[in-house]
Amino acid sequence: MSRFFFALIFVLLPAQAFALAGDWVRDEGVAVRLISGAAATGQETTVPLGLELQLANGWHTYWRSPGEAGLPPQLDWSRSQTDTDNLQSATLLYPAPHRYTAYGLETIGYRDHVLFPIDAVLRHAGQALKADVAVDLLICGSLCVPKHFDLTLAVPSGSAETSVEAELLHQAREQVPADSATSGLLLKGVSSDGKSLTFAITSRDPMTQPDIFLENDKNIGFGAPEITLEASGFAASLKVKPTDALPSGVTLAKLPLTLTIVNGEHATEIKTETPAIPALLSSPSIAQHPVSFSLALLFALIGGFLLNLMPCVLPVLSLKIVSVVSHGGGEPSRVRHSFLTTAAGIVFSFLVLAFVMVVLKHLGLALGWGVQFQQPAFLMFLILLLVFFAANLWGLFEIPLPRFLVDRMDRAYHPKLVGDFATGAFATLLATPCSAPFLGTAVGFALASGATEILAIFTALGLGMATPYLAVALFPRAATLLPKPGAWMVRLRQILGLALALTALWLLFVMAAQISVVRAAGFGLLMIVLTLLLVMKKRGMSRHLMQGGIIFVCTAALAMGMNGETKNTPPQHGEGSWQVFNEATLNADLAEGKTVFLDVTAEWCLTCKANTKFTLSNSEITQRLFHSDIVAMQADWTNPDAQVIDLLHHYGRYGIPFNAVFGPAAPQGIVLPELLTPALVLKALDEAAGR
Repeated sequence: MSRFFFALIFVLLPAQAFALAGDWVRDEGVAVRLISGAAATGQETTVPLGLELQLANGWHTYWRSPGEAGLPPQLDWSRSQTDTDNLQSATLLYPAPHRYTAYGLETIGYRDHVLFPIDAVLRHAGQALKADVAVDLLICGSLCVPKHFDLTLAVPSGSAETSVEAELLHQAREQVPADSATSGLLLKGVSSDGKSLTFAITSRDPMTQPDIFLENDKNIGFGAPEITLEASGFAASLKVKPTDALPSGVTLAKLPLTLTIVNGEHATEIKTETPAIPALLSSPSIAQHPVSFSLALLFALIGGFLLNLMPCVLPVLSLKIVSVVSHGGGEPSRVRHSFLTTAAGIVFSFLVLAFVMVVLKHLGLALGWGVQFQQPAFLMFLILLLVFFAANLWGLFEIPLPRFLVDRMDRAYHPKLVGDFATGAFATLLATPCSAPFLGTAVGFALASGATEILAIFTALGLGMATPYLAVALFPRAATLLPKPGAWMVRLRQILGLALALTALWLLFVMAAQISVVRAAGFGLLMIVLTLLLVMKKRGMSRHLMQGGIIFVCTAALAMGMNGETKNTPPQHGEGSWQVFNEATLNADLAEGKTVFLDVTAEWCLTCKANTKFTLSNSEITQRLFHSDIVAMQADWTNPDAQVIDLLHHYGRYGIPFNAVFGPAAPQGIVLPELLTPALVLKALDEAAGR
């Protein structure tokens, strides 16, 4: 009975874990032994072994890439690689290392205690293993001493029960760099300025002690990184410089690397063929023009003034000219009132834009300078205004003030003020698709800030654009010295009205690029009918018939504006064969070490058209862009495009034109000014290529 009882207890007890470790072999500064995570080989083809080191206080040994000095462990398994001893191969795994500085040298390795996991592959599964290894180490304290050890460990055949040392090996394997999913460490982007590499990394856990170790097949050493932690605490930027001169023909932008990224107890290993930009828009956002609020206000004033010289505003020149010449021989006080009213129209319109931007930002919608030109309905409204303004210049009708205002004004003159105010508002509308010098920086600052900054910057933009009108209001006699209006002015109004009609025609072509040629032509036909109705009204057409016709035309135009979708296929701009912008394609081109010229344009951006006409169509530029190894890439923003919005916001921009050059020496891009010249483009191409 007692024998049965003891047998039952033996069966119910948990399986015993057997120790399987070699004897410690000791020498000055270090003790070494082999251990096994399995008590027997079982039927597995791989046995988990480990090389364990106990280092005396103040001593350290080295990682596989030891840094500026040192040697990694050297293991010789040849004595075990026989049929009798049953070892096919053995792979030594390295836990995440640490960085040390000794005698002014950066070294990489381990202190106190380290356990190197080993994957021992058997020649014959199920048979016993005799591990016999010669170990050569370099350990350093106050001086460096080479050490040699001969270690053996016998792992018998039988059931592969875990050994006492299995937990030690499990902990050691957790310290070996893992993939990003396991470690929680992710490489978001890599950039190079030709002299250093910058790695953008994120972590699932807070960044405590980030570090990065670089290995390559050219034996180029790299120093400790310059670490910039982001405010969130979960991302960092690590800038690393080589400590050795690059061999002839080798550039950082095309150097294959093995990266070991460490954050506290977590580490990951990544092999990369080149440190170009794996994800341009996933890297930290780039502020091309970091400015203070006061400097942004100054830029807004200058940029607003320069808007008067941009191609987008030139179509409204006809209204400006008529406004000036109509005051020839007139009274200075009326000139002052007229130009102050136009300036008020400009500033008021910019305040309306600011209010719209504040509301859109509060709603979390995408912001951009000139994005209303991406909407066919807005273009139809603008074309309708152009037709009315052109008809007004042709003398087909007048724009009166509301009666409640007329009753309070000098009836001999002041009804014209509504036209002056509308001229200012209209100039602002036509200015919004253009990004003048300084304006992009000011608008970018405003839209990246709060409501107060948006209102202040847009007010400054309005005052800057209104400066010429305010100047004439300050010196009104400059306008009154012109010849008095007469027959010559009628002819001038007809010519300038034609200029506005041509602007409307241009916007019809923009619509055709957004929707369809048929719908754009249909809307254009409605505008022609509207113009004919105004002509017939002047010649005595029935008022009711004319009103009915205008209501029909406007209703049809409204229905057309609210119906239909925009095109998905972007149009081709300029000469040559442009690649359509795609972030993945751009990253792939950069990974191959190519130089990329990026042009963000739109059918409604006249400044973009001017850049294309006078710079990008230059023979020397086209030769470089389309007949060399440079990639010419174009992003069309005629229609809304989230990828283009992300690109612009990445560089702190909210409007176009936008041009940048990427290359081995400038993977994050060289951003060009709004107005291009051939010299600027050629210089940027050479800089990005590292010439």
